[in-house]
Amino acid sequence: MENYTYNSFTLQLEGLNISKGSIYPVFLFFFFSYVFLMFLNVGITCLVFIDKNLHQPMYLLFCNLPLNDILGNSNMVPRLLMDMLLPPSERVITYYECVIQAFTTQMFGTTAHTVLMIMAFDRYVAICNPLRYAAIMTNKMVIKLTVSAWGVGFVLVGILLGLTIRLNRCRTLIMNPYCDNASLFKLSCENVFINNVYGLTFTVVLLTASIGSIVLTYTKITVVCLTSKNKSLNSKALKTCSTHLVVYLIMLLSGMIAILLHRFPQYSDYRKLSAILFHIIPGTLNPLIYGVQSAEICKSMSKLF
Repeated sequence: MENYTYNSFTLQLEGLNISKGSIYPVFLFFFFSYVFLMFLNVGITCLVFIDKNLHQPMYLLFCNLPLNDILGNSNMVPRLLMDMLLPPSERVITYYECVIQAFTTQMFGTTAHTVLMIMAFDRYVAICNPLRYAAIMTNKMVIKLTVSAWGVGFVLVGILLGLTIRLNRCRTLIMNPYCDNASLFKLSCENVFINNVYGLTFTVVLLTASIGSIVLTYTKITVVCLTSKNKSLNSKALKTCSTHLVVYLIMLLSGMIAILLHRFPQYSDYRKLSAILFHIIPGTLNPLIYGVQSAEICKSMSKLF
């Protein structure tokens, strides 16, 4: 018969299933990935705020991505690295720390979508309404879009975690290397039907809005480019839009793999690894892709160094 511990404030993290001989190579891989990720994202954020030539809506909106990557990874990776060096019995976390980590983790994934949506809107206005771009994309509009991107995520994730916190807990083992909403409500022995319905609705609405806005804006941008004879406009549109689209597809693919592997318990180790890489891979590639593709950022970097 299964032993239950009701509403324990000390939880245990399952962690990654790594052999003793592989612990340090895997640790060093994640450690240097995290250092590299932080260096790139902090660097490009500082560069945009320091250089006045980059104080344009496109770059200011883009800064939300590295900020999201910094917050999301700083809350997850250092704790993961520390737990990797501990024996399984010592990988413990308090319930309140777990809730905060789960909230930050869910915010990371949600905000990545909403930020890329507002960036798509910026590209749509710049290419489809170039003469009105300055009038539409004012500093006030940039602030409104930024607040909306973070505010929508905060409300949606707040409700998601609120539904989970209300549940009584009868288990203490988090079946994941870090805390997320799914791992938290699986600790409960109560009926989680409402949580499943809201979680599914949350995912469907977010993905539908995200993919729908990208498809809609890029369809209109494609129509404008095909009907326009302005080679300069088409070249600029292709360069900026391809960058944004590549970043979006990387984030979407990384997230989809983690979500799909949740449905196959036999691949739990792959699911754990994919969940970690969902944080690290987009966060590392985003500043590299934008840095290489953006002539303004390259000029700013060459001046600085």
